[in-house]
Amino acid sequence: MGMTMTQKILAKHAGLDEVKAGQLIEAELDMVLGNDVTAPVAIGEMKKMNVDCVFCKDKIALVPDHFTPNKDIKSAELYKCVKDFANENQITNYFETGRVGIEHALLPEKGLVVAGDVVIGADSHTCTYGALGAFSTGVGSTDMAAGMATGKAWFKVPSAIRFNLTGKPAKWVSGKDIILHIIGLIGVDGALYRSMEFVGDGIQYLSMDDRFAMTNMAIEAGGKNGIFPVDDLTREYMKEHSTKEFTEFEADEDAVYDEEYTIDLSTLRPTVAFPHLPENTRTIDEVGEIKIDQVVIGSCTNGRMEDMRIAAKILKDREVKKGVRCIIFPATQDIYLKCIEEGLITTFIKAGCAVSTPTCGPCLGGHMGILAKGERAVATTNRNFVGRMGDPESEVYLASPAVAAASAVTGKISGPEELD
Repeated sequence: MGMTMTQKILAKHAGLDEVKAGQLIEAELDMVLGNDVTAPVAIGEMKKMNVDCVFCKDKIALVPDHFTPNKDIKSAELYKCVKDFANENQITNYFETGRVGIEHALLPEKGLVVAGDVVIGADSHTCTYGALGAFSTGVGSTDMAAGMATGKAWFKVPSAIRFNLTGKPAKWVSGKDIILHIIGLIGVDGALYRSMEFVGDGIQYLSMDDRFAMTNMAIEAGGKNGIFPVDDLTREYMKEHSTKEFTEFEADEDAVYDEEYTIDLSTLRPTVAFPHLPENTRTIDEVGEIKIDQVVIGSCTNGRMEDMRIAAKILKDREVKKGVRCIIFPATQDIYLKCIEEGLITTFIKAGCAVSTPTCGPCLGGHMGILAKGERAVATTNRNFVGRMGDPESEVYLASPAVAAASAVTGKISGPEELD
């Protein structure tokens, strides 16, 4: 019986010739990730283990991105905890404010994850790195502590769902629209503890930023991980960003899948997830008249360079609607700098946007964009649960950067075609 991409990676890291769905294994880790919210808990747990040092100072990444720049005394204390631990253990990949970025954009950009790696992170959207052909998944802070101490983690080998993507997406249809369509199709628990494997000739039309957005939201369908096969675009990205050796894994022809879906990308439309679940999707043609108070463009899902360029293309020579706040968060310092060099920041500011340093802030209702009671936001983030971005009686509508930017201009949920 053949293996999926994910199963082959796990077998290799467990030192086994093969693994099967449901099997419990112990695998070697290539990277352990934590942030300013989750790492302090893991550090506390590691101290309880009476472990003197980390298993490898080069294979741990500490990225204080959630409440930074520090929003209050408590967040400053969390930051200091991470900083002190990083200094004590001489952690190579610790990123200070001013050099930090949103973790799931930063690690690929810095070349810390490549194809064939096994990565755990104490953040649910660690599944992002499957875009590179790696196995990456979110874990709890206790598992992060064990990973930092031993360099190993236990896994139950996941079964898989195969998504065969065909056709070329229309203008303004992005990876965000595709993954929202899929979540709307299978539901928020449709891939529960399963690997979501994206294959097919349609992949050639998806940029790396599209792919990162799709694997980032695998967890929103309950997935253990999302993963793409390695192609020329993936290789080009890794060679540009990393000096690490990488290993490509392909699914066997007789690999077993629980389910298979074929999706013609050419038929998809810009898609919006209504409150209060990512599965509550409608196409832009089905939205109706939904007035908004705030737009957020950024996050680990859609704060990359391509996302910034799309937003700027729509906002150029236009203004944010009076009464609407538009907040833009480039996902890393490098992306921020490129936005400056390309004149995108000028475009955003002239349009009436507020531009922030990289932070997760508003996505989780932390800071830099909290919603009041009754307010509505269009966001390029990944979750729209009750109270996700502020008051429990506020509403979050998930969308692509194109839809978010167009909505900022019109003051209601709108597709970019409405501005033509």
